[in-house]
Amino acid sequence: MASERGRSPSGATAATRPRLDQPLPRRARLLPEWDPEAFGRLSEQIARFLGTGRFIVWMTVVIAVWLVWNVAAPRPLRFDPYPFIFLTLMLSLQASYAAPLILLAQNRQADRDRVNLEQDRRQNERSIADTEYLTREIAALRAGLGEVTTRDWIRSELQDLVRDLEERHRPEGPVFPADRGRGRDIDDR
Repeated sequence: MASERGRSPSGATAATRPRLDQPLPRRARLLPEWDPEAFGRLSEQIARFLGTGRFIVWMTVVIAVWLVWNVAAPRPLRFDPYPFIFLTLMLSLQASYAAPLILLAQNRQADRDRVNLEQDRRQNERSIADTEYLTREIAALRAGLGEVTTRDWIRSELQDLVRDLEERHRPEGPVFPADRGRGRDIDDR
C-alpha cells in the first residue's frame, strides 16, 4: 500500500517524475539550432546592400574585369572563354539567392509596418477618447459658466446702475446757467 501511494496514475514514482520547479534538461538535437531573427537581420542587411548604388558599381566592376580578363588575357589564363557560361551561371546563382533574401526582408518590413500600424491605430483610438472626454468636460464647464457671473457682466451691470443714478440725480432745470432765467417751452421738447 505504501508503494502504491508514491505512484501516479501513469505508473511513474515520485522519484522519477520531473520536478515542476526545475527546468527539464536539454534534449540532444540532430539539427543545429539557429536564430531566425539573426537570419532575418542578415537578409535585411544583404537586401539593403543589394539596393544601393555601391552594389551596382561593384557588380559592374566585377563583370567588366571578368569580361576583360577572359577576352584580353593569354589563352591558358582564361577561365571562362567567349560564351561566358561560367559568368552566366554566377549571375544566375547570385539572382537566385538575392530574390528570396529581398522577399524575406520585405516580409519582415511588412510585419514591422503592420505592428506599427496597429500601435498607431491604438494610439489614435486613445487620442480620440481623450479628445471626446475633454470636449465633454469643456461643454460642462461652459454650461456651468453660464450660471456664474463674470467680470464683464458685473462691469456692464455697474455701468447701467451708474447711468440710472446719474439720471435720477440730474436737476430738472436747464443744464446751462444762462438758461436758468428763462423757462422752457413745451414745444422745445
